[in-house]
Amino acid sequence: MATALTLALSAAAAASPSPTKEGAAPPGLEEQEDGAESEAPCEASSAESLDRLLPPVGTGRSPRKRTTSQCKSEPPLLRTSKRTIYTAGRPPWYNEHGTQSKEAFVIGLGGGSASGKTTVARMIIEALDVPWVVLLSMDSFYKVLTKQQQEQAANNDFNFDHPDAFDFDLIVCTLKKLKQGKSVKIPIYDFTTHSRKKDWKTLYGANVIIFEGIMAFADKQLLELLDMKIFVDTDSDIRLVRRLRRDISERGRDIEGVIKQYNKFVKPAFDQYIQPTMRLADIVVPRGSGNTVAIDLIVQHVHSQLEERELSVRAALASAHQCHPLPRTLSVLKSTPQVRGMHTIIRDKETSRDEFIFYSKRLMRLLIEHALSFLPFQGCTVQTPQGQDYEGKTYAGKQITGVSILRAGETMEPALRAVCKDVRIGTILIQTNQLTGEPELHYLRLPKDISQDHVILMDCTVSTGAAAMMAVRVLLDHDVPEDKIFLLSLLMAEMGVHSVAYAFPRVKIITTAVDKKVNDLFRIIPGIGNFGDRYFGTDAPPDWSDEEELAVT
Repeated sequence: MATALTLALSAAAAASPSPTKEGAAPPGLEEQEDGAESEAPCEASSAESLDRLLPPVGTGRSPRKRTTSQCKSEPPLLRTSKRTIYTAGRPPWYNEHGTQSKEAFVIGLGGGSASGKTTVARMIIEALDVPWVVLLSMDSFYKVLTKQQQEQAANNDFNFDHPDAFDFDLIVCTLKKLKQGKSVKIPIYDFTTHSRKKDWKTLYGANVIIFEGIMAFADKQLLELLDMKIFVDTDSDIRLVRRLRRDISERGRDIEGVIKQYNKFVKPAFDQYIQPTMRLADIVVPRGSGNTVAIDLIVQHVHSQLEERELSVRAALASAHQCHPLPRTLSVLKSTPQVRGMHTIIRDKETSRDEFIFYSKRLMRLLIEHALSFLPFQGCTVQTPQGQDYEGKTYAGKQITGVSILRAGETMEPALRAVCKDVRIGTILIQTNQLTGEPELHYLRLPKDISQDHVILMDCTVSTGAAAMMAVRVLLDHDVPEDKIFLLSLLMAEMGVHSVAYAFPRVKIITTAVDKKVNDLFRIIPGIGNFGDRYFGTDAPPDWSDEEELAVT
């Protein structure tokens, strides 16, 4: 297959004009490079003299229009000093059972050092024009060198282009988890000290994963994880000139050292380990980033794969798991005259905003106090000021973390902070896509090591349960145990209770009231109205849903 495609793409490339402008890196992606260690830049003039030996590369075309439900010309990002929010959210990657039905689509991108793999990857990402695409570089997975190996590297005597230089076990483990929809930690490699830094980079939410590296096809287990294998074939003279330019301008080397390393390690490694893997590729791209026709064909194939992976969850929730007794995992706050009275006030459409806020906060406090009783406790003996022992209880977990589903869930944070000392807070932004009616994930910020905590997930109203299910799925993807998740809501519909309980039977569901019906617009009946708009004093859109806000405020 690779041979036939090579001939076809070579002919197409010869007929296509070469672009003249180098494409910029897509937003939200960190720059990745081939090669080994990184040093301070110097001798820029020597590098500049090599520029004229390189052919022009780049995109030279407008971004491809998306074929998925979101279709916008502007970049799918909103950036602030603290947040990066995707304006085109991630649609459900799981079914109504809460399990992942389609794994992420993984593209392997191999080729020699300085063949243009990273540039090709970025051109594919830019042409795809969809959010939630992850670029993973093999350079992050160099093994930590011993002291002797570090000395060899300082003298250009260590072979960074050999398969033994990479931690393939970690690569396979990381890629497998990312493909399964899990959150993963990527090592940050310091090319100056040839060691991994203490900090790790977190990646999550990949619909498409592009894994690029010189040894991308060198491991059997790794190959099995790749859905599409692309080999970037660039002339050896071009690769050498690029490597000379890069190492001189960006890594502070002299020409003699670069050529020494190239002849001793890079070229032999390419001939022995890299070039033979070309036969494993599904597609061979001659001329690398200059072959825009090949990249367009790749993008078309990826788009078709993404369309096959689109899911419709909310419609399935409307017909599934209903007309059953309420689950045992549900706990409803006792409907005392006080609780009933507060519900009467906040449900009344004539209630002023000030009173709505006041009595909502009172209910939130009671709800959270009730929820804390379900946390694990163990026996504890303390001594009173009178010198007597008291047999009491103490929290048996490590820590409590609150996670609010923006924006309404954020109103419950003050009540949680008031009763839980030093509680950590995370946020998840989920909005409804007006075209598809599906919930979409736009943003999340979760505390580190949340997998060890009991998590209180907060949203004020839950109708179909679609947003709550997505938030629970996010927590599970970050390795939070299902039985450590507590979903808290002031008001839920029976449909939402059934949906969450069926998909996640070990999640504890806690609320102050359950209404029986949801109408055709997914509004809870009799309901409470749009909680966020009533609380914040904003006007509700004409087709709002109880549980997912349609605007960021």
